[in-house]
Amino acid sequence: MLNPQRHTVVGRSARRQAGLSLVELMVGVAIGLFVVAGATMVVINQLGDNRRLMLEAQIQQDLRAASDLISRDLRRAGYWGAAETGVWNAGAVSVASNPYTPMSATVSNVAASGVTFSYSRGAIENNAIDATDQSGFQLNNSSGVIEMRTGGGWQALTDGNTMRVTNFQITLFQTDVALACFNLCAGAPNCPPTQSVREFEVLINATAVSDAAVQRSVRSRVRLRNDVVVGACPA
Repeated sequence: MLNPQRHTVVGRSARRQAGLSLVELMVGVAIGLFVVAGATMVVINQLGDNRRLMLEAQIQQDLRAASDLISRDLRRAGYWGAAETGVWNAGAVSVASNPYTPMSATVSNVAASGVTFSYSRGAIENNAIDATDQSGFQLNNSSGVIEMRTGGGWQALTDGNTMRVTNFQITLFQTDVALACFNLCAGAPNCPPTQSVREFEVLINATAVSDAAVQRSVRSRVRLRNDVVVGACPA
């Protein structure tokens, strides 16, 4: 004989163990999709930020490397292996002139888009500017790279596949100092002589090739070791 009370308890337990309804399942799926979409957006933003930071670091590193190389080479401008012949001494008959003095971008406080200069590189000084003594830097606007002059020709200094240089400026700051002579000049030209202390400011602006929003610049200042002396004291 069946127990009516027991049958009722079993029926209620079966109803309580019923699964989710279709509406509840759809709501749960929708909430899960929102969570996944939010997490995906966070990951995409993080990857984009990391990529941008890597590009900025690479562009900044390349700019600093180019600026350091330009500064080191520009600092040597005007080096003369026979500089002692340009100074009066007791046995001197005449004073020689430094053949490596001429250079472009020599207008003080005026920015130039490039510079050419020379300095002695030979083991034996021949007092002449050879192809190997020539140096310089310029911006190639068509390719967006800075070019370096070596051996009489020009070659790329920066990588055009990584960054595009949009601005390259070299500005001269020159200070002329009058030198003193032991003997009177007596109307001699360029007497007393003057010593030109030269300093250059280098500015480079560049943007990443793969992302135009990544832009960086570097500015450096270099003091030339070899001053220009114009004139001479009387013997």
